[in-house]
Amino acid sequence: MVVVFSEYTESFYWCCIVISILAALAIICSRMEPGYKIAWLILILPFPVFGGIFYLLVGGGTIPRRTQKRMQGILKKSALALQDDFKSDDLISLGGDAASQAHYMEQYAACPSYTNTETEYFPLGDQAFPRMLEELEKAEHYIFLEYFIIQPGIFWDSILAILERKAAQGVEVRVMYDDMGCMFTLPRDYDQVLMKKGIQCRVFNRFLPVMSLRLNNRDHRKLMVIDGKVGFTGGLNLADEYINIRKRFGHWKDSAILLEGDAVWSMAVMFLTLWDYCCGWDENFDRFRPPASPVRPWTGYVQPYTDTPLDREAVGQAVYLNMISKAKNYIYITTPYLVVDVATNTALCNAAKSGVNVKIITPHIPDKRYVFEVTRAHYPPLLDAGVEIYEYTPGFIHAKNFVVDDRFATVGTVNLDYRSLFLHFEDGVWLCEAPCIRDIRADFERTLTCSEPITPRRFKHLNILLQLYRSILRIFAPLM
Repeated sequence: MVVVFSEYTESFYWCCIVISILAALAIICSRMEPGYKIAWLILILPFPVFGGIFYLLVGGGTIPRRTQKRMQGILKKSALALQDDFKSDDLISLGGDAASQAHYMEQYAACPSYTNTETEYFPLGDQAFPRMLEELEKAEHYIFLEYFIIQPGIFWDSILAILERKAAQGVEVRVMYDDMGCMFTLPRDYDQVLMKKGIQCRVFNRFLPVMSLRLNNRDHRKLMVIDGKVGFTGGLNLADEYINIRKRFGHWKDSAILLEGDAVWSMAVMFLTLWDYCCGWDENFDRFRPPASPVRPWTGYVQPYTDTPLDREAVGQAVYLNMISKAKNYIYITTPYLVVDVATNTALCNAAKSGVNVKIITPHIPDKRYVFEVTRAHYPPLLDAGVEIYEYTPGFIHAKNFVVDDRFATVGTVNLDYRSLFLHFEDGVWLCEAPCIRDIRADFERTLTCSEPITPRRFKHLNILLQLYRSILRIFAPLM
């Protein structure tokens, strides 16, 4: 056997070299984010025998063309379901900054802006949890849940009890979760367990070690939609650490936002789009559209948005960059990871150099040590530009919030890292002149009081080996 294999060693070697060259050329010619390109090239070029093969198996950052084509039809259908709601021109009265942001999301993400939608911000998962249960109990027609992580415990078990009861009453209940996100939290056949309880369930991008090694594109969204009238999103997954019942990394600081009114229909369409993709269905979305909600006093503009790796349009990054570029007074950010791409790093630095007060809060107790080191590796250039960075000393901050000038804010699932910005399915809610914006700012300022300021001086005398380690991690940050 060894003798036979040795006869093909040279052929195998040159075949791998050709694969690596083609992979490198594909990377260079692609429209990937530059940092992602550099990381892969550094990995492939020194190791041409296996680097190209490894890239073909797990790299690329995009879903295969056939899969993209299959979903494009569903995305077009969702755009048609929402096209009558497009009203970005209505924001012109609030200024060009507001109108241009809303227009971008309508045109490039097919996500309309809405009025007549009340919003409520929750600064902790502990506070959102009872409200979620309360709203689920009111469901009459359907409940849609889509989460990256679900784990049995008080949080999920409380929700599941309601779902079982509602399904028995004739309410249509659908649950979708990401297979990689739940790999260590749910049994392999958990979708079948839910189906036996009368709950429709789908698993996103099932992990098959032999047949499916493309793991980059995960469903990182967190959506709870009830009758098309009430919707939740934010950083919360359905596991006990998110509501501080289970302690893992100190106090878990997360956030969520509730929408009630017209904008929830957009969240329902987001769910149905991915559901139909997973099932191979072609549903009539209009049957889920609720009747017109009662007219409310002025609630500002509310624009739920979603980002997918299918269209090469980095919507999550664009929302953040637009908010940074339009800031005149302050930008307050909470993020669990600060693994910023070149464009975002430059935008934050330029804003601070222009006199905008830029403050960022990251965790002090990490959930992943190596990502924490990469986060800290990104501090120095930001600090040198005048960005203020703080670490949340009680524990881990998982909230992904931006608030700008008391006018704009976003709450959602998009982390400041490459995977969220370029590889995952994500969602969020952009807010303009909504009353809850002041609550988001107040929460940031409260969090600041229990956070430790990071100074440039801390990084001037670091151990040389630690500096080298962080520098290497920063190069490969796009692959993490």
